[in-house]
Amino acid sequence: MGLTNLARLRAKPEYTILRLKRAAMAVGKEYRDYILERLECAGPVVAKNMFGGVGIYSQGFFFALIADDILYFKVDESNRPDYINAGMEPFKPYGNRGQVMQYYQVPIEVLEDNDSLRAWANNALAVAREKSRVKKKNPKNTIKNDF
Repeated sequence: MGLTNLARLRAKPEYTILRLKRAAMAVGKEYRDYILERLECAGPVVAKNMFGGVGIYSQGFFFALIADDILYFKVDESNRPDYINAGMEPFKPYGNRGQVMQYYQVPIEVLEDNDSLRAWANNALAVAREKSRVKKKNPKNTIKNDF
């Protein structure tokens, strides 16, 4: 994107709104610590600050995130129905008008029960592992040599 296009984009009100929404994804230290402590029941995790939120990794796989003091787990067709049936919403970093990411809010009942949390976290980790395996198998940006 050229500099003039970027300047035009920044001048648009919706760009400012998106930037403000992104900045609103802050995570409180107490909530972050609480979530990391809760997730210990599923195994060791690593938290990394990213885009105002927190990415959560286990065994090198990005399987969860925290935004606006809400925990989200990675989903696909195998576990998404569990979240929908529990009335949970997908992660929408730019509000209702933006992209829906493949992460869903974790129900409070799950968060408060070690056995449920372990099962849901392990399912999210399995999804992250599978997505990573598929991505490595079918990379999008490969250069084909016709030599």
